[in-house]
Amino acid sequence: MKFSYSGFDSAGKKINGVVESATGDDARESLRRQGLFVTTLAAAGVMENRRRGGSKKIGTSRRLRSISTFARQLHLLLGGGTPLIQALSAAERQSSHPGWKSVLASVRSRVAEGMPLSEAMRAHPEYFDSVCTSLAAAGESSGTMAPMLERLSMLARSQLHLRNTMTGALVYPCVLMVMGTCVLSVMLLFVLPRFSGLFETLDTPLPPTTKVMIQASEFVRGYKWYLLGGISAAISGIWFALRQPGTLRWFQAVLLKTPRLADVYQSLTTARMARMLGVLLESKVSLLESLQLTRDSMTNIHYAELLLRAQEAVSRGEPVSAVLGSSPLIHPTVQEAIRNGEQSGQMGTPLIHMADFLDEENELLIKALSRLLEPAILAILGVLVGLMALSMFLPLFDLVSAASGGGK
Repeated sequence: MKFSYSGFDSAGKKINGVVESATGDDARESLRRQGLFVTTLAAAGVMENRRRGGSKKIGTSRRLRSISTFARQLHLLLGGGTPLIQALSAAERQSSHPGWKSVLASVRSRVAEGMPLSEAMRAHPEYFDSVCTSLAAAGESSGTMAPMLERLSMLARSQLHLRNTMTGALVYPCVLMVMGTCVLSVMLLFVLPRFSGLFETLDTPLPPTTKVMIQASEFVRGYKWYLLGGISAAISGIWFALRQPGTLRWFQAVLLKTPRLADVYQSLTTARMARMLGVLLESKVSLLESLQLTRDSMTNIHYAELLLRAQEAVSRGEPVSAVLGSSPLIHPTVQEAIRNGEQSGQMGTPLIHMADFLDEENELLIKALSRLLEPAILAILGVLVGLMALSMFLPLFDLVSAASGGGK
């Protein structure tokens, strides 16, 4: 059977090719003996379909939720003695999402035809990434599929929990900003013009703040379509620029150097890296392959390059702590866990414990920052709305005061 693969050679150069072998595990072992780090391996037809864009893009939260539920269901069923095909059928019946249900049906049918679960999962990279399939392959080779699925479920749940924590912390500030923008837009486009006409009929001198507000209202009303076009173009330009490697590298470097923000970003990224590497090592995946898989999962270019340097050091026979244990990108507690774990020969468990500790600290920090951000946004919006209201009513107060004085 022919398998298409992609990966990296010992020099870090990306490679693609085709290898013929009886099973996917044999193909991976053959490529590993050649000094190649395989990131993706699938039947030739499946791989070609991927390269032509045959897989659909799935939201990260939905993908993590589906994988977590799927792995947990299989863990419980296989742990109770249910055969794999029956467990897959049960997971398929319990799924309510049509797309995910069809994926599970495809996986079940491939396993029923004699294909290993890891190979059946590789046919759907939109849901099962290289980490998922590697953990499944490790469970198949060691005969410990249920524990591996439990680790996969734990990994997906931890990532999903962190995303939900960050999303929940940002929802209320974002709602405040949107509502504030709508209120300010209504006042500039509809309320202030009415007062402007009133002030013109009264022919009364206006305070400087009122003049500024009226001029701002006239500018926004006169150039609203140009402003909307400019804002849309700016957002599109930023989105496009951040998809370019050079711009993304610069932006991530700025994040890692910004005071206060750098500590939070570094801690979040280090925790994710430590958990991924720890789970893979605890699952008896080789160190080189664990570094490669962790590197593939990193969204920060600087951390991906750091893991590549760690791979190269390990391939030369050097300890991984020579790179990861001294890098300023790695949290000091994780550096110490790497050094101690390397000396004891048990690096996976300490890294998972350190990731748990960092995630707890990060969750508290994110909630604290959110609680500080909310009153700051409310204060800024209150000042802006109050300034507008004062600018509109101050001339009326002056007019009433002058009329009262004249009457006396």
